[in-house]
Amino acid sequence: MHYKFLIYISYSYALPIGIPLEKEILSRGDTVMWFSDLDDGKTALQGKDNVLNTIESVVNYKPDIVLAATNDVPDFISGLKVQIFHGFNAQKRPEGDNNFSHFRIRGFFDLYCTQGPTSTSGFKEQQKKHPHFEVIETGWSKVDPLFPLNIKVKNATPTIMIASTFTKRLSLALQDDVFKEIKRLSNTDKYKFIMVLHPKLSNDIKDKWKSLENKNFTYYNTTDLIPLFKKADIMFADTTSAIQEFLLQQKPVVTYNHTFNHNYLINIATPDAIEDAFTKALNPSLNLTKNIEEFITQLHPYFDGKSSKRVVDACLTFLHKDKRYLKKKPLNLIRKYKIRKRLDYFTLKSFLIKN
Repeated sequence: MHYKFLIYISYSYALPIGIPLEKEILSRGDTVMWFSDLDDGKTALQGKDNVLNTIESVVNYKPDIVLAATNDVPDFISGLKVQIFHGFNAQKRPEGDNNFSHFRIRGFFDLYCTQGPTSTSGFKEQQKKHPHFEVIETGWSKVDPLFPLNIKVKNATPTIMIASTFTKRLSLALQDDVFKEIKRLSNTDKYKFIMVLHPKLSNDIKDKWKSLENKNFTYYNTTDLIPLFKKADIMFADTTSAIQEFLLQQKPVVTYNHTFNHNYLINIATPDAIEDAFTKALNPSLNLTKNIEEFITQLHPYFDGKSSKRVVDACLTFLHKDKRYLKKKPLNLIRKYKIRKRLDYFTLKSFLIKN
């Protein structure tokens, strides 16, 4: 049987999530198209020849499976709606009882392809309260190219990757005193810095950090982070979900004012602690290494680079499964209206999966 897949995105950072899935789908002889509901994603998709540019063309495409790296997805598109996630749980905004927006159920998805035990258990708990979806643990497609892991070889001059979130109260990129300290360290010849910033950060902030470029500091305007992960010895970050991706290499991370003092991170609160923290990260204790390894086994215990295959397999299995045990999705009238307004596509149609 021939299947039609749709990869549904909003932002440019979703491309590295969808590309491994696209490769897997095409290897099976199936069809895959892309669609972005926002301009940032549309710009990133320019140059690809399998893009649907209008919501009307998406509806007419009639996909069998929609892979969404977004928080919601139009209910009026046909097909199984599958959440593939746009990041790990970065733990930026704790809600009631230390829950996180990562586990918020918005009532649009039929299947959640979770990344590892911690995300699986979170969504299984939500499934008990909202039994209108299924949860299958697959691993995360974005990190497929990270594996197999390279043998760790320390660079003669340590390479430190800097990554920052866009969340205003958490972003190290917005801290002048951090900027000044990194500028100082980049002129000592003790370190090489490579930096990437979240696409949502303003151009003024990006230009400010780009102004540091010298023989020891390189700014990258990219959403393809894995080649940079592989170059770096350690990471310096805030609460960006790139932290978890980087940790999969079993390389230490220094965080600046992280929401939590996790034992697998070296968390600091002031710029004058940065250099000492770098020294600790570059010479990690056995305890830190053990804590990182334990964290990874719960976050993403898949090191074969085949999570995309597991995602597609899970989608096809669930597509043909008897789903009569699932309850009906909530009406979601306000959210459905907001999606229609955002896409300027008004219809009373709402597609339901076949049981």
